[in-house]
Amino acid sequence: MLAVNPGSLASHGRFADKYQLPFPLLADTERKAATAYGVLKPNGKSIQRTVVVLDKEGVVRYVKQGMPSTQELLEVLEKL
Repeated sequence: MLAVNPGSLASHGRFADKYQLPFPLLADTERKAATAYGVLKPNGKSIQRTVVVLDKEGVVRYVKQGMPSTQELLEVLEKL
């Protein structure tokens, strides 16, 4: 599992420490990943929170804007 956010590496480190995250946070400061996944808001600066699940081969298997429920995510992951 990975998380991607446009914040700086320093802000990611503080966030990961605060919430004791067991996975890496990637910094997309140039918004290349956000652009590639089509999650930039119309202003081109803000990003719409989006959950994307890829399989082991890197194929996108699930996309949802906003925050899906834990149950929904578990069901998606079980299918993989």
